[in-house]
Amino acid sequence: MAKPIVAVVGRPNVGKSTFFNRIAGKRISIVEDKPGVTRDRIYADVEWLNHKFTLIDTGGIEPDSKDIIISQMKTQAQIAIDTANVIVFMVDGKEGITTADEEIANMLRRTNKPIVFVVNKIDTNKLPDTFYDFYSLGLGEPIPISSVNALNLGDLLDIIVSKFPEDIDDQYEEDVIKVAVIGKPNVGKSSLINTILGEERVIVSDIAGTTRDAIDTPFEYQDDKYIFIDTAGIRRKSKVYENIEKYSVLRAFTAIERSDVCLLVIDATIGVTEQDKKIAGYAHEAGKATIIVINKWDLIDKNDYTFNEYTKKVRNQLSFMLYAPILFVSAKTKQRVSKILEYVKYVSNQHSMRISTGSLNDIISEAVLLNQPPSDKGKRLKIYYGTQVAVKPPKFVLFINDKELAHFSYIRYIENQIRQSFKFEGTPIIIECKEKK
Repeated sequence: MAKPIVAVVGRPNVGKSTFFNRIAGKRISIVEDKPGVTRDRIYADVEWLNHKFTLIDTGGIEPDSKDIIISQMKTQAQIAIDTANVIVFMVDGKEGITTADEEIANMLRRTNKPIVFVVNKIDTNKLPDTFYDFYSLGLGEPIPISSVNALNLGDLLDIIVSKFPEDIDDQYEEDVIKVAVIGKPNVGKSSLINTILGEERVIVSDIAGTTRDAIDTPFEYQDDKYIFIDTAGIRRKSKVYENIEKYSVLRAFTAIERSDVCLLVIDATIGVTEQDKKIAGYAHEAGKATIIVINKWDLIDKNDYTFNEYTKKVRNQLSFMLYAPILFVSAKTKQRVSKILEYVKYVSNQHSMRISTGSLNDIISEAVLLNQPPSDKGKRLKIYYGTQVAVKPPKFVLFINDKELAHFSYIRYIENQIRQSFKFEGTPIIIECKEKK
């Protein structure tokens, strides 16, 4: 089931990140031993009164420079407008209205998205006289809050969830494989899509994405149905979008959320950058099947060692994604592009594969015999049995005697044994430990 997306927009220093951390609570804290987790997370899954949604903090992707230009803020707001179901527009109650606030308000008034207008840093129940100036922005009734003191946050969340659209569920059939083409700007995503959608493919039609102003392209190939989720801005060439690379993460994030399989496109001439790692980290954390596509391979000077050396380098830099197959292609010369859909179908099947409890426990018993579980102060970890509880991604629960004894390295060992036996290529695996009293 698709979750609504709520984006928090506003100029710097109005308290967006404080608000985000308040609402996200403990969910934002990053588990130390979880590999590939990006440190400056910009989103969190949140639940309020049985409503689950994803909160995006656009403040997390602002430049460090103090010289903030209005055009950059406008870009940030525009991306939030493109991707969110509900927009929280935040201003500073102590500072009053600024030119930047007016610019963003003008943009928001022209959208068809629900806007929740929030005045932050109102630290007491008594409203200052300047509060009423905010009505002049023409965005309806401003809601006074204090992120620092957690004042009025419950009322605000009630308003946010009341604005969620009713038709958020995906309109596509179960058997359709949804493919998100993700990566930095200018790595050749559009060319790759166009090459895959060559004349031998049956393109059904271009239809507007559910609620996110993206272009979804459904097509059929060898009796299988696919949909390319094309994030806003991939097809629509715009200098503002293409130049500000830091915002590509936000666009990729929304496409990742809606997809089954991600094609992470990397420019062979540049290699894996910090931005690529960040985008890959989101696909990994979202539990999506992923294929690493190295594009522009035709531009690389090669010898007998190039392929292996490049593969090793990519594996080192994306070490949290060792399960993802790597494809070296060229959208320009069409080299190996025909392989992409074969891999998409394969990893999609792996992503939704279910194994029997009997087979799983045979593997676990064998793994325990080969390598005894760790012990602490004379007490040894016991794994009573395991079972698969979900797919997309495959999730397993191990029933054990004591969570304190379930060291990360041993659980990783069990995961590797499961992968050795059943492959699960292209998909992350989740293993949860539960104490059986």
